[in-house]
Amino acid sequence: METLLLPFSPRFIVLTICAVVTALLIGIGIADRKIFDILLIPILIFGALTLLGVRDLLQKGHAVLRNYPISAHMRFLLEEIRPEMRQYFFESEKDGMPFSRDTRSLVYQRAKMQLDKRPFGTQEDVYREGYEWMHHSVSPKAHATERFRIAIGGPDCTKPYSASVFNISAMSFGALSPNAVRALNAGAKKGGFAHDTGEGGFSPYHAEMGGDIIWEIGSGYFGCRHLDGTFDPEAFARVAGQDQIKMVELKISQGAKPGHGGVLPAAKVSEEISKIRGVAMGEDCISPASHRAFSTPVGMMQFIAEMRRLSGGKPAGFKLCIGHRWEFLAICKAMLETGIYPDFIVVDGNEGGTGAAPLEFMDHLGMPMREGVNFVHNALVGINARDRIKIGASGKIATAFDMARAMAIGADWCNSARGFMFSLGCIQSLSCHTDRCPTGVATQDPTRARALYVPLKIDRVHNYHHATLHSLTELIAAAGLEHPQQLRPIHFNQRTSTTQVKSFAQLYPALRPGELLEGTEDPRFADAWRMARADTFQPELVAPPAATLGAIV
Repeated sequence: METLLLPFSPRFIVLTICAVVTALLIGIGIADRKIFDILLIPILIFGALTLLGVRDLLQKGHAVLRNYPISAHMRFLLEEIRPEMRQYFFESEKDGMPFSRDTRSLVYQRAKMQLDKRPFGTQEDVYREGYEWMHHSVSPKAHATERFRIAIGGPDCTKPYSASVFNISAMSFGALSPNAVRALNAGAKKGGFAHDTGEGGFSPYHAEMGGDIIWEIGSGYFGCRHLDGTFDPEAFARVAGQDQIKMVELKISQGAKPGHGGVLPAAKVSEEISKIRGVAMGEDCISPASHRAFSTPVGMMQFIAEMRRLSGGKPAGFKLCIGHRWEFLAICKAMLETGIYPDFIVVDGNEGGTGAAPLEFMDHLGMPMREGVNFVHNALVGINARDRIKIGASGKIATAFDMARAMAIGADWCNSARGFMFSLGCIQSLSCHTDRCPTGVATQDPTRARALYVPLKIDRVHNYHHATLHSLTELIAAAGLEHPQQLRPIHFNQRTSTTQVKSFAQLYPALRPGELLEGTEDPRFADAWRMARADTFQPELVAPPAATLGAIV
């Protein structure tokens, strides 16, 4: 009896109704041929739903469809539009990840040169743990009229570059559409700032617009590789020697997927990308996790020196997300041993963005940007190399406060990727890895990419950069300073509990110049420095006491 009543249970009633209605409509249509044409469309609709329900009953991939034929599809539909529903109807101004609605709105307003002010006071809970603020001065300065810039290039660099303190972070053509690359690069040219190519290579769309380029070379050596994937110095020299390329950057790791290598999903590997990168179509385009051109810290320094030589003396540096502390300190020891120093280091944080990465890597691997920047800054101070090496910061930077905070703890300049994507019209749909970007930014589908109108977006990229630097100018002046290089940790505070506050100077203590060379006892550096070796990235396990090794690892 229970089995006979099953078609009328809540689980199956939708299928039963569709089947009954289909049968009734067909019967009525046969009985009265005059109205059959009128009933044809309802018959097709309810008939299709009935067939769908039968298919749901017979398929084995989804248990919920077997138990709730037809009606369970509503669950999948709601799941599909869940991010949009949450973003448009349920998020507050401070909610939303990776970037809050308030931050996204700020970028949109600045890109469109609309009013970016806020009414009625802050929506931040200024007494919550983790709240941060910047000190102002009772004697503020007049707003600087100069566009803040920083000279990059050490003693071994013959073609130093005067860079804006705010630039476009590494995003590859392939991850971005041709129109997105065009708009970003032309916006950079208009605003006088730099555009990092990402490891996907220096594409024709970068070259077409003529903006300043930071050419990033990853472990795939795209644009300068032999057929077997190894580094091709002649090809590198041909590209790096072009006037448009201002700096060359070796990518060791990136924050969103450190130790994983780059991944461009097969769906985005078009014939054009295949030709530019020299990879096969129909397969994920993967940059190996590690480099083949070197395997030791000393070899890495020698490779950077070769990049500088082959580029004709342009600034050469590297980008990484800090992992094992001893590995970066091994690089420092290699600098001392070889006398070869990079001109710059870009520190990415694990909060950095990417088009595709495993969840575990994005959420739980790598050092956050602020700790990474401060560690690198102190390490270079500790070996007396800070004055010849500039530091860039990359990782969830979108506002002038983000920039000021990073520069106070050690950065010389900041890069932003997602901030500039927002200026292009990105709506944080979180579909970068699907090739179905709704705004034409992160796709290789030409029908989607055409939605991004380049002439309009060029202005918006430029406007966002200009307005953000203007806001930085106002912050610096309010603090009684004249240039962001004057920012120090003492200018910032963080609430560590509802009743306690610490200065960044307490949270990020400084090393003395040369302290690592003298032999520091700072627990952040002491054991890791003893473990570091210039001839290998592996730790010297004999050096640290057994009790402290676990804490460092």
